[in-house]
Amino acid sequence: MIKNEKQYRITKAQARRFEEALAELARQERPSNITPRLWQAQRDAAESQLQELQEQIDAYERLHMGKSKELVLEAVEDLPKTLIRARIASGMTQEGLAHRLGVKTQQIQRYEATEYESASFARVLKVIQALGLKMPKPARLVRG
Repeated sequence: MIKNEKQYRITKAQARRFEEALAELARQERPSNITPRLWQAQRDAAESQLQELQEQIDAYERLHMGKSKELVLEAVEDLPKTLIRARIASGMTQEGLAHRLGVKTQQIQRYEATEYESASFARVLKVIQALGLKMPKPARLVRG
């Protein structure tokens, strides 16, 4: 998951490198010491990696452009990623969130890098408030 503009630029650059590598592979003849199956596996792996990078880029761009108006929290375990997505979708940077919370930008970067593992419950509540998130209806806890 891309969490900030720096990661976005890095991921875009990685995707370009994979595109270039795939184009180079397409121009090359298979070396005689590599089996056709292994040659195809290398191409498939590069294509798969490129697809994964492109999906991350597309998801970040959709959020960043405000195309995702509603974020659905399917499970409590998804809360950290939902907070990150909500920040991106609101157009707020890590620096902006840090300013609202009265902490250093590096603290927000650490929270997001660890998916809020080190954040207290009180801090998570403050992040939710700073992002202006609301829960539309009461949540129900059901025994599994």
